[in-house]
Amino acid sequence: MRVAEAVGRTLAQLGLAHVFGVTGSGNFHVTNALIDAGVKFTAARHEMGAACMADAYSRSTGRVSAVSVHQGCGLTNAMTGIGEAAKSRTPMLVLSGDTPPTQKTSNFWIDQAAAVAALGAKVERIHSAETAVADAVRAFALARDERCTVLLNLPLDVQEEQIEWTPEAVPVPAPRLVPGPSPEAVSRLADLLAGARRPVLVGGRGALAARADIEALADRTGALLTTSAVGRGIFTGNPWYLDVMGGFSTDTTAELIQGADVVVAFGASLNRWTSRSGSLLPSATVVQVDLSPEAIGFHRPVEFGVIGDSALVAAAVERELASRGVQSAGYRSEEVQARIKAGSQWVDVEFEPVSSGGTIDPRTLTLALNDMLPMERVVVPDGGNFNGYPAMFFQIPDARGYCLPLAFQSIGLALSCAIGTAVANPDRMAVAGIGDGGFMMSLAELDTAVRLKLPLVVVVYNDNAYGAEVHHFIHETDKMGTVVFPETDIAAIARGFGCTGVTVRSEQDLQGVRDWLAGERTTPLVVDAKISSFPSWVLAHTFDEE
Repeated sequence: MRVAEAVGRTLAQLGLAHVFGVTGSGNFHVTNALIDAGVKFTAARHEMGAACMADAYSRSTGRVSAVSVHQGCGLTNAMTGIGEAAKSRTPMLVLSGDTPPTQKTSNFWIDQAAAVAALGAKVERIHSAETAVADAVRAFALARDERCTVLLNLPLDVQEEQIEWTPEAVPVPAPRLVPGPSPEAVSRLADLLAGARRPVLVGGRGALAARADIEALADRTGALLTTSAVGRGIFTGNPWYLDVMGGFSTDTTAELIQGADVVVAFGASLNRWTSRSGSLLPSATVVQVDLSPEAIGFHRPVEFGVIGDSALVAAAVERELASRGVQSAGYRSEEVQARIKAGSQWVDVEFEPVSSGGTIDPRTLTLALNDMLPMERVVVPDGGNFNGYPAMFFQIPDARGYCLPLAFQSIGLALSCAIGTAVANPDRMAVAGIGDGGFMMSLAELDTAVRLKLPLVVVVYNDNAYGAEVHHFIHETDKMGTVVFPETDIAAIARGFGCTGVTVRSEQDLQGVRDWLAGERTTPLVVDAKISSFPSWVLAHTFDEE
């Protein structure tokens, strides 16, 4: 068979979970080989959308997925999505045709390895028919074991070579066991927590599977629990959970974190968003726990770092404290719990609605939708001035109910990511919160959602502008013509794609949402929400450097 077919069959046998893509001549055979071998394929309308779908699918499932693209322009179309996945440490393969270096006169020629390496992704290559299987196995194992995004270049000439392939020829990559902490690290962290009066434990992306162990450690030390933005939902339901730490925090949550004397971050980078440029950690002793040595102290100085899996570290430290007889009330008291219940979630924080000229306050809108939509959901906020509303006012059932594609700070990724989460979670309703600017950038993927008959809800926070830029520069100039647009009938555009479109200017207009919920939900719902425009409090942290 062709090398291209052998690569597809090899990846399928290794357990590739799903493939998203736009098929051209350079990735035609490998994509069909994957499908023939039983891997499900979702055709997207644009390569960036396909990359975002694969990214979100792998975030939701923890499994390696793939985006399949044509060489050259197909790959460059996907690069923003690849950059987001790479920054998010998503275990994802990028399968791309590759123009051989002997054909640099081809319109498709670029140095693909250099282009994608610049995004922070790893790069592998199918070198020859003799090494094709081993090359494919190496790329898959790299994505799976190092939790990273990997470009697998498939040169066109090598793809056409013939190879003798059998299932038995595919080696099983050895499982990589995650490391536990050193005895010295366990002892030192136990010493610190044993003496802490107001400890706070933070869970990030690296702690998604460590809930029980971190909660046990928190119970023993009297710690409060919080998460980074991407880890939101890890501790949902715990009475000592503060919700998100950082720009999305309520005032109550921020104040309680600021009062900590010891903060231990499990799989969380503590970047300037999470720490509010350091203002949430004014005097705390900070420790980072992470599998990656390079993550320790990358964003801010820490007292020390512990290299190891979050669950293993938390469990080891809890056992050490138990052996010492440590059991502390720590930060936990009736007064603190009352504050958490009253003010740690935005749904409980009062506000004065802002509305004018046939618009709805985005907070009012989101809270109303929060109550209407089923809780078995996955919320996917986009970037922009509005993004605090879906990120904060939509409640979620657990960590699997949240996907935040903001590592690259690009707008326009949420619609495609929501499709990826919907494919990965057919038992849940995907809810994308996106601005009108990001929506107009990515609306081609409405066709994908319609074709798949997804019960997807797309809430478009429509202020007829790139709102972040408006509110950032309005104090400097009144020349806003480059970032303000005429009113667009987004609901009509959505209906043109085959979606159900609803325009909302007041709470009374939400009847269309109720009607859709009461129906079969076989078409995506797009809510064109004409929102009041005012600066988001999250925007205050956007342009602030630590």
